Amino acid sequence: MRAVDIIIKKRDGGALSRDEITFAVAGVTAGAIPDYQASALLMAILLRGMSSEETAWLTDAMVHSGVRVDLSDIPGMKVDKHSTGGVGDKVSLVLAPLAASCGVIVPMMSGRGLGHTGGTLDKLEAIPGFRVGLSLDEMKTALRKTGCAMIGQTAEIAPADKTLYALRDVTGTIESIPLISASIMSKKIAEGIDALVLDVKTGTGAFMKTEAESRLLAESLVSIGKASGVRTEAIITAMSAPLGRAVGNALEVIECLEVLKGRGPTDLVDLSVELTARMLVLGGQATDRADGARRARGSIASGAGLERFRQIIENQGGDPRVVDDDERLPSAPNRHVVKAPRAGYVAALDAALVGRASVALGAGRDRVQDPVDPAVGIRVLAKPGDQVRAGDGVLELHYRDRGRLTAAETLAARAIVVGDAPPPAARLIVGEVL
Repeated sequence: MRAVDIIIKKRDGGALSRDEITFAVAGVTAGAIPDYQASALLMAILLRGMSSEETAWLTDAMVHSGVRVDLSDIPGMKVDKHSTGGVGDKVSLVLAPLAASCGVIVPMMSGRGLGHTGGTLDKLEAIPGFRVGLSLDEMKTALRKTGCAMIGQTAEIAPADKTLYALRDVTGTIESIPLISASIMSKKIAEGIDALVLDVKTGTGAFMKTEAESRLLAESLVSIGKASGVRTEAIITAMSAPLGRAVGNALEVIECLEVLKGRGPTDLVDLSVELTARMLVLGGQATDRADGARRARGSIASGAGLERFRQIIENQGGDPRVVDDDERLPSAPNRHVVKAPRAGYVAALDAALVGRASVALGAGRDRVQDPVDPAVGIRVLAKPGDQVRAGDGVLELHYRDRGRLTAAETLAARAIVVGDAPPPAARLIVGEVL
């Protein structure tokens, strides 16, 4: 069997056999298939697609490229959450401590920024000293101690995905339902969880632009999870404008701390509570979603969620003083305000363009090896529906390098649409798949 024959077969629209998929995944894992051939196969899959059977085989092969963790010696239901990626989507940093403070065990294995979207690991690493590279033994210790571990993919967990994930980011092969499904679910199944809540984004800032595409992805993910014995459900949420008011790693950490202190933006609070409530139901800590939401909001009001986040930070080597003093987080030295071109209402704030502007400032990556500047990013001063005058600030760019500012400013200005009337009220949650 040769990699080139598998590439040609998929390029020409053929369905791959289980053996061919297993061969390809094993070759990527062992390094026997070079990056250029792996990238060619990814592009063929993007263009030609995969059947549900092929996607299930791909997921299974990626799970078995490493170990499936056994967490049965840790009491309690293990529940994780995953988002398909958005701009300003920092929900995991709020939800994990909230769910843990309410009694759910949260083994959260996350990724880095992908394309124009931010990554949970990059946000966590904006906290001085925070270690995301825990071993599996360290992860188990953290789960016993704080009820939560927020880590990156270990060498033992779906190692094939680690290579393919990095290649997808830089080869234009992100927006593929089979590849997204296999990537997400291989890691989640392998990490040993009992249940999973998915946040599938839809809109201009999501990888799936339409609600129909997002529903197909949600159905694919839920189907794979259930077939693997993991209780799985998904909600489909809007991602045409940034979530919250911060885009960029340290800025988003600050906003998460504000949410846990009871002062966060409504959309971010509401989505965090909704997802946490679903985790609590699946984890046996709430009778229904309304009960779960009450418990989640109670954890914010009492400060229990904030205190749990402090414990998680300290336990993973970070500086817990950032909880009370966010000036200990990295901060960019310069500011530039992008203004409304005329009076009216902010009709749209294109999330993809805002995300690309943030990447242009240095908050994300153009190449796998690119460093990320945790300090730079964007603050949203006016959201869709807000009334503005000509010259009012809409986006505030936090930058270090003036050479990066020009490209970022151009993208940010294009993101802003001002109209004569406020846009229709947008739904945050547009659907669910159970």
